[in-house]
Amino acid sequence: MFFSFLDELRSAGIPASIKEHLVLLEALERDVIARRPEEFYYLARAVFVKDEGLLDRFDQVFAKVFKGIEGGYGTAEADLPEEWLRKVAELYLTPEQMEEIKSLGSWEEIMETLKKRLEEQEGRHQGGSKWIGTGGTSPYGNSGYNPEGVRIGGESRHKRAVKVWDKREFRNLDSTRELGTRNIKVALRRLRRFAREGAADELDLDATINGTARKGWLDVQMRPERHNAVKLLLFLDVGGSMDPHIKLCEELFSAATAEFKNLEFFYFHNCLYEGVWKDNRRRFAERIPTWDILHKYGHDYKLVFVGDAAMSPYEITHPGGSVEHYNEEAGHVWMHRITNTYPAAAWLNPTPEEHWGYSQSTRILRELMGDRMYPLTLEGLDDAMRALSRKS
Repeated sequence: MFFSFLDELRSAGIPASIKEHLVLLEALERDVIARRPEEFYYLARAVFVKDEGLLDRFDQVFAKVFKGIEGGYGTAEADLPEEWLRKVAELYLTPEQMEEIKSLGSWEEIMETLKKRLEEQEGRHQGGSKWIGTGGTSPYGNSGYNPEGVRIGGESRHKRAVKVWDKREFRNLDSTRELGTRNIKVALRRLRRFAREGAADELDLDATINGTARKGWLDVQMRPERHNAVKLLLFLDVGGSMDPHIKLCEELFSAATAEFKNLEFFYFHNCLYEGVWKDNRRRFAERIPTWDILHKYGHDYKLVFVGDAAMSPYEITHPGGSVEHYNEEAGHVWMHRITNTYPAAAWLNPTPEEHWGYSQSTRILRELMGDRMYPLTLEGLDDAMRALSRKS
């Protein structure tokens, strides 16, 4: 049986050698596991699978050999998860059919109509063109299509919603993550201005040699540690369309915390509003008013936003446009306030620069930043640091 298991693993493309086979037999001989099928499964998986991408193939082989279930390693029929079956009900339209579906109009018209639908609707709807539901052409709901509507729950498919109502779960960035390359740190160092402050806890070798030579005995001289005196406010966009850029943002965050002693960071989502937060797990319970930041940190701080600027334009231009709460003042109001308070400001965008022109929200934010938006590449980061160094 074990030799057939080995042959099946190899047939499925899992590199299984005699060495692994002998390790498995030795583990069984020494009773490292209880003699139960489940524990044998985990032992065999630990021995043979060195790449997590092969876990599914291993499961199919194990089922075939030890449970008598035939498997085609990706070609055989299998039970589809319920979520996959639900997707079958989603509406897929041709480009011509999409063109025939008309938008309701302005932001005010869309939100007013939604209010009426909420008052009138009594049940769940699927595949319709009017009510709040799924898989249709209604401007309200999810998993369907409308050129301009409100997505309520679900996942984004066409990225055309003017507003999203959904609870998001965000993750804190890891400041201990080491960079794959030190080039980002080198680029950030263009913003350094060194100063010596604090206790004298570092040996001043030149002063020690000079004092010893003049006095005739060992004259040890100490000095405060030299550190970067630049003060930085870092605002990080998290969640939603920023999820694919987590690794890059973690590398930037790690480099920034290593390079700047006077660094304050805050999280926001899509656009700056009246509140930000330090911990994504408690972003609703422990919000920091943006006014407090403007009053607490001086004008000499450098300001850096990190985000893809991808959102509904109404999130910037209209009160109530925010994804998760009702913002009494539009996002552009807060952007004006913070850039006026901190004239040395830049926006780092992880989306390739050639795609910015296709996003209306990106164009708006770029204008609000005074055209100080830079791609989150080494060249763009270098340009941003040069610009911040020139601006006082």
